[in-house]
Amino acid sequence: MENLEKLSLESKRLILQPISILYIEDVFREFTSEITTFMYPKPPQNLRETEKIIKDMIQQRENQTEIVLVILKKDNLEFLGIGEVGAINTDAPHLGIWLKQSAHGNGFGKEAVNQLKNWADKNLKYNYLSYPVDKRNIPSRKIAESIGGKIFREFQQTNKNGNLLDEVEYRIYK
Repeated sequence: MENLEKLSLESKRLILQPISILYIEDVFREFTSEITTFMYPKPPQNLRETEKIIKDMIQQRENQTEIVLVILKKDNLEFLGIGEVGAINTDAPHLGIWLKQSAHGNGFGKEAVNQLKNWADKNLKYNYLSYPVDKRNIPSRKIAESIGGKIFREFQQTNKNGNLLDEVEYRIYK
């Protein structure tokens, strides 16, 4: 596997690069309760909590168990959100993404997830990629379907905010 510290993925409009503490304020400001409505995690309450989360992500990258990338707009390096390939040391890694509210509806999510899948295809040996998403999150479901995702199972879980998520797990094959 390539050096994850130097990983950089580029598409027509985006650059994805490893998360660093430089993005602490962006993550804290943009990872809101509205953004996490259909997600398992809850937003951090302060910058200290945000710093701990980012340091945990960096540690997981160093351990080669997960790669978390910031999504930047290529023309001006504006922070748009975060994408990840988790459980990269297993035969069933998972994909995840979130974009700040002002970046929604521009196709950035689909473009970023395509880059994540392409990276996984070239660098990981896997049986399938997992993409869990709440049934109500139609834009995210469309992203999974755009890369060949097929619903494998349905389940419910309570997120860290105490809300019930009604999930479908998409499986994506090479």
